[in-house]
Amino acid sequence: MKLTDKKGTNEHSENSLPAGRYDLFSGAKELSAEHEHGGNVYKMSEELGISEDKLIDFSASINPLGISERVKDVIAGSLDSLVHYPDSDTKKLREKLAAHHGIDPESILCGNGSTELIYLLPRALKPRTVIIPVPTFSEYERACMMVKGAKVEHYLTAEENGYNVNTDEFSRDLQGCDMAFLCNPNNPTGNIMKRDDILELAKAAAKAQCMLVIDEAFIDFDPRESVIHDLESYPRLIVLRSMTKFYALTGLRAGYAVAHRDTVARLKQYKEPWTVNSLAQKAAVAALEDRDYMKRTMDVIVKEKAYLEKSFRELGLQHYPSAANYYLLRKDGARGHVEALRKRGLLLRDCSNFKGLDETYMRIAVKSHKENKMLIKHLKDICRA
Repeated sequence: MKLTDKKGTNEHSENSLPAGRYDLFSGAKELSAEHEHGGNVYKMSEELGISEDKLIDFSASINPLGISERVKDVIAGSLDSLVHYPDSDTKKLREKLAAHHGIDPESILCGNGSTELIYLLPRALKPRTVIIPVPTFSEYERACMMVKGAKVEHYLTAEENGYNVNTDEFSRDLQGCDMAFLCNPNNPTGNIMKRDDILELAKAAAKAQCMLVIDEAFIDFDPRESVIHDLESYPRLIVLRSMTKFYALTGLRAGYAVAHRDTVARLKQYKEPWTVNSLAQKAAVAALEDRDYMKRTMDVIVKEKAYLEKSFRELGLQHYPSAANYYLLRKDGARGHVEALRKRGLLLRDCSNFKGLDETYMRIAVKSHKENKMLIKHLKDICRA
């Protein structure tokens, strides 16, 4: 069933449709609107007249501990090396990642954040038909629509099913597709697919001769469901990882793809050199060595998620189970709440521009206890008003 014509004129409400596969062609204007993300403290600072360091940004889901002290020390001690070009092969970082995961370094391709690799994949592999479950991260569609002749179809997940992908249905929908994207845990819903279910999809993708891309940008918060160790058995499987979220290397940009060697070789033919700068490479290596930081991160996240969930229930805010460091909330007037909090210097993610969601949805990041308490206090004031 087609939801829109080629001009992007909606004939049906997305939220009224059952889960399933649809042709939802997006025009340039719609894609432009969806390209807006959280984390734009610069724009908000200018609009509100509040300095960037005074804003509390719940719209970007970054480790509340910030950058680890070990990473800061490495960056401070590496400034003189900036006179040299960065290692275009990212050899030391790939070796560190390989040791960290127990995988082949030649199966790893590093990028300027995982977003660079999201755009590289369709450019290099040239898919004709791509299927993407929604709601999810908008950059998958935007990257694919930049490839001449590419067509994007959407699998609409259902609210009553917690926005989870039905493995059997999606396996059937892979037929006739050259590429599929899955975000696991999903952004913005926070739900996570089990590893076994992902591997079932990988088998279906192999039969359909479809490349299955699993974006594991937030998987460090629940690594048990990662499929990063299964790539040798599934050559059409590609895993994307980010060091922006868990390790807070947001401004430096560091991410990587893990895939079959032949796929990596193909991607390298289309990749620009020197996209991962020297500081990002050294910082990423140092972050992977800081085991204490990883433990403290999980301790904080577990404690603060429990506090937030209790607070949501007390406020009567509907929230969805999350395996990541953020929550999707649903409440009538959510967009108004986001605007009211913005004026108070607290930035939340308005989720109305995600396909499959509307103005009753917002997303918040898990931050420090002090910041989380402040958010709950302001939410309580606004809900009462």
